[in-house]
Amino acid sequence: MTVINDDIETIESGYEFLLAYAAQGRPADLESGPGPHARPTIEGMFKAMQNIAGAFSSSADNFEQLIADDCNRAGAALGFILSQDKIGSEIVDNLNASIHLRAVLTDMFLYGEAREPLVGPEDKPLWEEAKS
Repeated sequence: MTVINDDIETIESGYEFLLAYAAQGRPADLESGPGPHARPTIEGMFKAMQNIAGAFSSSADNFEQLIADDCNRAGAALGFILSQDKIGSEIVDNLNASIHLRAVLTDMFLYGEAREPLVGPEDKPLWEEAKS
């Protein structure tokens, strides 16, 4: 499961980076000059989604199969972006808005929380602490 955790982290942190990248207003240009550039992050996210899709595609769990399908769909969008010669903030902003990428992020949040719920002291759920 450690590999899956690493892939989930790659996707989540990659999305955070892409949000910041989109906000910079960089023109679509060949990636040269001062970085960081979006391509390496998108490549990492693409590979992580391929790994997760491969791991979950034959799972007996329906939600894991759904995650695999969502990773394949979002991966197609990432692959399309990677096939472009120039990547700027505008195309990254549109990628960030893609329902396919957002579905994967939501899947990862739900899956991660189900596997490792947020708990407070003495294994009390955090929402119970707030009532005290």
